[in-house]
Formats: sequence, C-alpha cells, structure tokens
Amino acid sequence: MPDPEVNALTRRLEGELAALEANSQLRHLEILPDVNFSSNDYLGLSTDSRLRQALSEALAAGSPVGSTGSRLLSGHAAVWEELESQLAEFSGAEAALYFNSGYAANVGLFSALLRPDDVVFSDGANHASIIDGIRLSGAGKVIFPHLDLDQLEEALRQNHAARQKFIAVESVFSMDGDRAPLPELLDLADRYGAELIVDEAHATGVFGPQGRGLAASANGHGRAFAAVHTCGKALAGIGAFVSGSRALKQFLINRARPFIFSTALPPYLAAQMKAAINIVEIGDAERRQLLNLSARLRSRLQTEGFDTARSDSQIVPVILGANERALHFAAQLQKQGFSVRAIRPPTVPVDSARLRLSLTVRHSPEMLDQLVDALVQILERERTPVAASAKR
Repeated sequence: MPDPEVNALTRRLEGELAALEANSQLRHLEILPDVNFSSNDYLGLSTDSRLRQALSEALAAGSPVGSTGSRLLSGHAAVWEELESQLAEFSGAEAALYFNSGYAANVGLFSALLRPDDVVFSDGANHASIIDGIRLSGAGKVIFPHLDLDQLEEALRQNHAARQKFIAVESVFSMDGDRAPLPELLDLADRYGAELIVDEAHATGVFGPQGRGLAASANGHGRAFAAVHTCGKALAGIGAFVSGSRALKQFLINRARPFIFSTALPPYLAAQMKAAINIVEIGDAERRQLLNLSARLRSRLQTEGFDTARSDSQIVPVILGANERALHFAAQLQKQGFSVRAIRPPTVPVDSARLRLSLTVRHSPEMLDQLVDALVQILERERTPVAASAKR
C-alpha cells in the first residue's frame, strides 16, 4: 500500500528510478579506485606543477576569486580577451569565445545559430550537448548512421532546397573512440553547400599540429565553420571555447543564451588556461606516447578476442552487449583496483553496453597489461560458470 506521507510526484520519481534499476540503467556517483581508466586527463596536466604555478601567481597578483556576474555585466575582464586571442591563434581561427562548459558551448552555438527552416545533418553518435542544442533551435534535423558518408550524401542530396544546411560531427567520438574523416566531410559540405561544425572535445591537445585538433589537420580541404574545443579534458581546466569568424563570435555574444545568462568563470582560470595552451603546443612527445599506448592496448584486447569497435584514438571501448554484463565486468575490475565504468543506453545504442577505457600519459605499458590480464580472467570465469557445480 502506498505510503500516505509520500506525495504523488515523489512516487512517480521512485517508480522511474525502479524502472531504471530493473533495466540495469540506474547510475550512481562513486569514488573509484586509484588506477584510473575513466579519466579524460589525456596529457596528465591535471596535476602539472606549471598549471598550479600559473594559478598561484594569478591569485598572488590579486586576481579575484569570483567574477560576480556574466561577461555582459560585471564578469568581463582583460584576461578573457587575452585568453580568447590566444585561443583563436591556437585553433587557427579569426576569433574565439569562452563558455563555462563544453555542454554550454554546444547548446549555445547550435541553439543560437540554427533557424527553423535550416536543416542540420547530425551523426548518430554525437554528444548529448549537440543533440540538445539542435532540439532547442527548432531546426530540421537528419540523423545519419554513425560515420556513414554514403547515407549523409544521400540525405544532403534529398534536402538540396533547405535554406541553410549544416553538418555536425565530433572529431573524436567520445564513446567509440573513432575519428571523423574531416577531409571527406569538408568536401561533402563544399559540394552540397553545407557548413561543417566540429566538436573537438576529445581531440584538442591530442591530435593535429601542436594539439590544435583534427580540423586543423584538414584545412587543406577547406575550413570548418565553427569548432568547439573543450578545456576540461586534455587541457585539464574548466570551460570550452567556440572558434570561428569574428562575426560568429559577436553573434554568439548577443544570441547564445548559455553565454549571456551565466555568471562568468573566475578570472584566475584564464591564467591557468593560457599556461595549458603553452604546454600543449610543445607536447608532441606526449601525444606520440599516448597514441602508442592506445595502439598497444587495442592490439592486446583484440588478440584476446575483445571487440574494440573502430577505435583509433586514446579512447578504447570494450563492447560487451548487455547492460548486466558490462556492469559485471566493471564491478570485477573495480574490486581489483581499476577505475573503469560501464557505459549503457541511452548514452550508447541498445545492446552495445561497454567499458570505456580512457588512456592518459600517466599510464604505463605494465598497467595496460595488468588491465588486459584482469579482463581475460573475468572472461574465462564467465565462460566456465559451471566448473564448480560439476564437482558436486
């Protein structure tokens, strides 16, 4: 019998939570073990003494610890203009605008830029922030199968009469770890009169000349209309920036609601991010090390029979299928001291639950071997569950 002290709305919430748990989709906040394979700290900068020093110097020089308002009110400071100039140069764009998070940047960009009579062609594996920004815009949308350029071209052909067409992709996909073929996408955009928007969240600092992202590597095929660079991953900070034309920057200042109506980040953060860019630009050795580690991990996993999808980056999925199976593998690894999380729908498609292994330069080859050995042991126990009962 329902508890009369619990109101109807709370019972509704509890019912939905129970349904999530029944489908092995209920999530929890957990403090995970120390050997971390869930972090996006790709270049290991989150503990870098040079970033600590930049923060300390900014605070010692009197930088406020709070911004006190949005950038359009009291939160603007000269350090933000200095940082955005540096970010524009880093990304090879005319201008850059800093947002409080990658989610805010994508939602702000897409919801402000798109119009109801535009059509956006969005990869089926795009991040939720891209999806939500498109929804808020009211624009027409076509979701094409993940990196299926034939289907994308057919959709572009069928929607030739759209007022304005946009193609939206991630450069490195966060759950599959594969890279978008940006040269081919830029060629398609040019051929069908579309503009390309690229989310560089997992490529910034890791790929491209001086870590500028994959769009910088594809510039011989044209230029993306806009790119979103997240600063909380390889750059080990907070926030994100949109790079593009000066007109785009001024437009977003006036129309991007997450920018207009959010209190600005504290100005001392700008000093940290300036230092991070300086470090990343000279980090070729670390980038090579990271990609060598990921190639080693993929090779070992594939040799042992694990499915790593089309990963060719520092993100290596282990596709396990059922939600319960992914949760079981993750729990067993955590018991052995490995910080690994199970990724389940709706984050990934149904029946493609997985472990998302995320590498950093702090990992050693020995750590990777220990992780794969642990996965093999779990797999072997899974294959012989009746061994103990057979002795009865």
